[in-house]
Amino acid sequence: RQQSLAMQLLKLVLNCLNFDFIGNSADESADDLCTVQIPTSWRTIFLETETLDLFFDLYHSLPPMLSQLALSCLVQFASARRSLFSNPERAKYLGNLIKGVKQILENPQGLSDPGNYHEFCRVLARLKTNYQLGELVMVKDYPEVIRLIADFTITSLQHWEFAPNSVHYLLTLWQRMVASVPFVKTAEPHLLDTFAPEITKAYITSRLECVPVVIRDGLEDPLDDTTTVFQQLEQLCTVSRCEYEKTCTLLVQLFDQNAQNYQKLLHSSSRNPLEITVQEGRLAWLVYFVGTFVGGRLTYTSTDEHDAMDGELSCRVFQLISLMDAQLPQSSNEKVELAILWFLDQFRKTYVGDQLQHTSKVYARMSEVLGVADDNHVLETFMTKIVTNLKYRGRCEPVISRTLQFLSDLSVGYPFYCIWRNTLVNFVEHLTFHTLTFQQSKHFPFLDISNNYSLSDLRCRTVFYTALTRLLMVDVGEDEDEFENFMLPLTVSFESVTQIFSSGFEQEEAKRMLIGLARDLRGIAFALNTKTSYTMLFDWIYPAYISVLQRAIELWYHEPACTTPILKLMAEFMQNRSQRLNFDVSSPNGILLFREASKMICTYGRCNQILSLGTLSKDQVYPLKLKGISICYSALKSALCGNYVSFGVFKLYGDNHFDNVLQAFVKMLLSVSHSDLLQYRKLSQSYYPLLECLTQDHMSFITSLEPHVLIYILTSISEGLTAIDTIVSSSCCASLDYIVTYLFKHLAKEGKKMLRCKEVSQDGQRLLHFMQQNPEILQQV
Repeated sequence: RQQSLAMQLLKLVLNCLNFDFIGNSADESADDLCTVQIPTSWRTIFLETETLDLFFDLYHSLPPMLSQLALSCLVQFASARRSLFSNPERAKYLGNLIKGVKQILENPQGLSDPGNYHEFCRVLARLKTNYQLGELVMVKDYPEVIRLIADFTITSLQHWEFAPNSVHYLLTLWQRMVASVPFVKTAEPHLLDTFAPEITKAYITSRLECVPVVIRDGLEDPLDDTTTVFQQLEQLCTVSRCEYEKTCTLLVQLFDQNAQNYQKLLHSSSRNPLEITVQEGRLAWLVYFVGTFVGGRLTYTSTDEHDAMDGELSCRVFQLISLMDAQLPQSSNEKVELAILWFLDQFRKTYVGDQLQHTSKVYARMSEVLGVADDNHVLETFMTKIVTNLKYRGRCEPVISRTLQFLSDLSVGYPFYCIWRNTLVNFVEHLTFHTLTFQQSKHFPFLDISNNYSLSDLRCRTVFYTALTRLLMVDVGEDEDEFENFMLPLTVSFESVTQIFSSGFEQEEAKRMLIGLARDLRGIAFALNTKTSYTMLFDWIYPAYISVLQRAIELWYHEPACTTPILKLMAEFMQNRSQRLNFDVSSPNGILLFREASKMICTYGRCNQILSLGTLSKDQVYPLKLKGISICYSALKSALCGNYVSFGVFKLYGDNHFDNVLQAFVKMLLSVSHSDLLQYRKLSQSYYPLLECLTQDHMSFITSLEPHVLIYILTSISEGLTAIDTIVSSSCCASLDYIVTYLFKHLAKEGKKMLRCKEVSQDGQRLLHFMQQNPEILQQV
């Protein structure tokens, strides 16, 4: 009974401390809002030394389930706002916190419980989140406590399989401590130059040691959880820059040792596959470390010595690239390749670009060892690596996807194009032509549309064509003949599909062709951000080839693998990015484009019998139904907000395309439940901004809706206001504003009883009448 009472009391205290006192926390699950806004009336309780002592005593004396709650309370005590105390009071309060932390570290038995361990790591992280390093070093027990924390961290890192989520808080502590070193003004030693290299060493060696255990015992590989790995590497990067010489010396030694072992295994007559896999796993970790540390270079703290060390490390990775590529196509390790791409991207961001001094010391050692004298030579190495991956690793989707993303990033940034243009454009054009005329691709297998590949593999094509278009359009410019030549492979492909459609055709072949073409065109359209280039693409696709896409939607409306790429292509066409759809005054292209989008959305909504199939299983409802609706809504929103269509023209000339697409919007909407609207993020982020556009410019349509549809829309606004997603909640606020403003203006006109307002206000009268019949809706909001 006493334990039950203690548990309830601790939960009560924790809920009090967790309360959002000023109402600024939308997401209570987030741990990044680390200041507790304690009310001033509680100040005396926090000033009493006994308060903190009580909770530390509770931790030591209660069983694990309860001691964990005591630590959770201490996390919040450590996060009390600074303004609650005067300077001497805050120093005394911090001293008591440190004293309690020291006692726990000196008697760590309770930390063997995972819950206690996790909460204690959070307590340590909060020490630096809410107190400055200058304040911490002034505490009497600081030297002893920082040594105990370092030992605790090293032990935690060595036990890599235990509570990996808690390590985040330990690394957060050390990251913020090291980042604060340049700003410490006190004479007291911070001792981080002693302990930070030990932390870095412990992390590196523990990850290398885990590789054989993971492979031998078939455990879950930490490298597979890239989100966690990258987060930890980003934190470690800051820690490693403290006494960087020690970190680099360690990495060079480990890299040389492991690379030599790897070479011996490759040339060994026995060639033990298990040992080779272990060695490749270690090399993958080492490449990630090198990429992280090179990418962590800070301009204001970097020195020539540090740049030279980065050059030493980078040399080894570039040599490893040559070693790995020499084994192709016989063998390839996915993890090593992904690590190498990570390194190349970090090196690009840090040492390639016109903002960098070309005399950087990083190239001194690379020039001696590799003959790479400057960033132009590095770009050639990038290019070679990209082509090698595309040619030989076409069956490995993660590597191809990451390679193409790297290529895309290069095409946006520093003029990599200058290198690319002279050596590779003709080669790529040649390959593209052969691939898109549906011959077996001998060079870039990921572009192959044969049955040897799954349809999901075709996703890579969009990124490839985005990068390729950016690079080639620099040469093409406004030359229409050059553009036609560039589009010739796709022209041939569309003509082939047109012929297949007009005769008895093989459905699977035509479908794969169209999926590939839709993805290619979407990549091209995404890269064309000028009025001239977009107009050339529009003239190329309209009207001949867009009708082929319409036909495909009619035929395969029930197959998302086919409809999704085509609908996404249409959504991309509707995007008025950089005012690229700013057609000439005499041009009807904006209206023609909207008509085609209207036809496609209506066809999809009408033909897609999924809307009337009834219930779908939970895992089918999004891919088969909601995803297509979401893309249609995105396309319609882009059209309504793009400012390239005068929608009054449709009513003026009796064209029903605008009315049809709005009715299709309603039909699709009514087939979706309110819970699904908010549960599926992409759907909510397309529906609510679309609703905002409709309420802003098309209130006459909103007022014409049936009462049950209006109730549905207003209820969706009411529920969306409380969403954590700010895109949803802000669109709801804007929609509500437009609706209420419309009502207010109508009421103001009613009060004036002007004769000429009677006909104008019929729409408003309808909405007002509806609101009078259903007053609870606005009251609820």
